[in-house]
Amino acid sequence: MTAQLTGDIADAALAPAGVQRIEWAEREMPVIRQIRERFRNERPLAGIRIAACLHVTSETANLMLALRDGGADIRLTASNPLSTQDEVAAALATTYDIPTFAIRGESTEVYYQHLAAAADHAPQITMDDGADMVALLHRDRRELLDGVVGGTEETTTGVVRLRALAAQGKLAYPIIAVNEANTKHFFDNRYGTGQSTLDGIIRATNILLAGKTMVVCGYGWCGRGVASRARGMGAQVIVTEVDPLRALEATMDGFPVRPIAEAAPLGDIFVTVTGDINVIDAPAFEIMKSGAVLANSGHFDAEINLKALAGMSESKRELRPLVDEYRLGDGRRIVVLAEGRLVNLSAAEGHPASVMDMSFANQALCAEYIVHEHAKLDHQVYDVPRDIDDEIARLKLEAMGVRIDTLTDEQRAYLSSWELGTA
Repeated sequence: MTAQLTGDIADAALAPAGVQRIEWAEREMPVIRQIRERFRNERPLAGIRIAACLHVTSETANLMLALRDGGADIRLTASNPLSTQDEVAAALATTYDIPTFAIRGESTEVYYQHLAAAADHAPQITMDDGADMVALLHRDRRELLDGVVGGTEETTTGVVRLRALAAQGKLAYPIIAVNEANTKHFFDNRYGTGQSTLDGIIRATNILLAGKTMVVCGYGWCGRGVASRARGMGAQVIVTEVDPLRALEATMDGFPVRPIAEAAPLGDIFVTVTGDINVIDAPAFEIMKSGAVLANSGHFDAEINLKALAGMSESKRELRPLVDEYRLGDGRRIVVLAEGRLVNLSAAEGHPASVMDMSFANQALCAEYIVHEHAKLDHQVYDVPRDIDDEIARLKLEAMGVRIDTLTDEQRAYLSSWELGTA
């Protein structure tokens, strides 16, 4: 491990490989490319200190470069101990001069040391994926809160935490929920999580999905994506839900919906995507078939109750990297992938760059929005402004070579009137 003023990374010698990964991802990120070019010319973030707690991947690196070229002074730390690409962290820290605190497989203790090091930057804007930076500032570093003018949050789990903080009247600065943008959850959560989750499971296990029964716990945008992609690869999919509307939607989409108590004996593969705790718990472990494979694609490693599983087990062994087998007292064996952490980033590379292009475009443009508008914002969680969402969609379509119609003056007048009706 090398520790230096540029951050804390695994190996600086990995930087050339990181540059290659970053440049490869950039090929699929035309919206961020356009934003970076504009930022380089206009410098809208000049002198703004940003503390970013995000997955340290090649896609994130392209966001960091756009922010840097816009004038921001950045400190980047990982938002998950197993999601860091060490070569990307090395490239950011040494080649691109963005202090980065991230080492793949770091302990929980080191994770929080890195988080604190990024907070030491006294940020004016926070950029989170899971709200750990916000939680640290509100819990342990309250002396820094007065200097923060706003923040952004990338993922569903983080938005849930922040809305809870705001509901208690304790949120100390405005935060924009990037996760709620249409150009984020429609694409990142559905297409990105759908593909990358299955990618992680397949890379870790080399299991053929066709013919297997997959239980998808949660039918939000991420669950929709996982379920549809699994069905497309030949799996029989069962959905579990607690929300009646989402359960109804899953049913209308053609998926059988069952309580976990009914689904547990049937599943060959289980995927949690809820953002909640202990979604798969001891009662489910007790009735699962031997050989069941458990994976989590929610942000935190809390969705599968591994403490309960360990307490029920006589032994645990690693079958292959990121594949642990728990042997229960009755002889059954349950397999857990990636220590219950995000399987798509722990066992694979996360979302494709073309999807993260839109998510990170929201991050960049919302940071610019905060610089200009923060004085008008209350200490609440805000949705991404509609004009930012629409602009990102427009830029993406333009990059894809897709053209659409525009309203005529007559059509605009019709939509803004109430007099016209049945002719």
